[in-house]
Amino acid sequence: MSEAIILAGGFGTRLRHVVSDVPKPMAPVAGKPFLHYVLDALARQGYTHVVLATGYMHEVIESHFGTAYNGMALSYARETSPLGTGGAIVNAMQHCHDTSVTVLNGDTLFLADLGRLRLFAAAKATRLAIVLRDVDDAGRYGAVETDDTGRVIRFREKDPSTGPGLINGGIYQIDTTLLAGHNVGTPFSFEKDIMQRQHTAEAFFAYADNAYFIDIGVPEDYRRAQKELPQL
Repeated sequence: MSEAIILAGGFGTRLRHVVSDVPKPMAPVAGKPFLHYVLDALARQGYTHVVLATGYMHEVIESHFGTAYNGMALSYARETSPLGTGGAIVNAMQHCHDTSVTVLNGDTLFLADLGRLRLFAAAKATRLAIVLRDVDDAGRYGAVETDDTGRVIRFREKDPSTGPGLINGGIYQIDTTLLAGHNVGTPFSFEKDIMQRQHTAEAFFAYADNAYFIDIGVPEDYRRAQKELPQL
């Protein structure tokens, strides 16, 4: 079984004045919710079980997709109060059976090779593997630096003057033991409390994949998605 968690509980503040009646992953793109494209990408790569970590307007997602989609079983890990990315992952992992799970953002479509990600994580014997993406504006996301072996050596904060660089693409392969010390229902940030705080003490690894990437979190890219996604 290949399992994935999609983080789909965000408020979508920056997109609110463009799409206000649905949660951000359900924003319509070329006639169907954006989340369809993310789920289709997982189905094409052989995933059999997906846990949707929902929160804000969870009922919209749950009523639309139900318990199965495109050959995959769907489960829902609903948060009743904001848990942050880390708390949402821990909550969703209660529905997983594998000891290693792929985690993705529900407002980003990154068509990386996820089979390669799982093999990379296993080969490096790491509890966290990250897929990076080379972009023209790394400052919007924050850059990631690795050494020659692929070990993460630095996470750089968002900085408008950064220019091109490798960013965290928002796709991870996570060993469930990495988060074993965090209680279910406790809010924390996966990016700050795990990645940034622990990477010096524990070897996390990353590599770049230049597959198609779009983040609909800002209005200009949401508009771009309307034209590009139907052509993929």
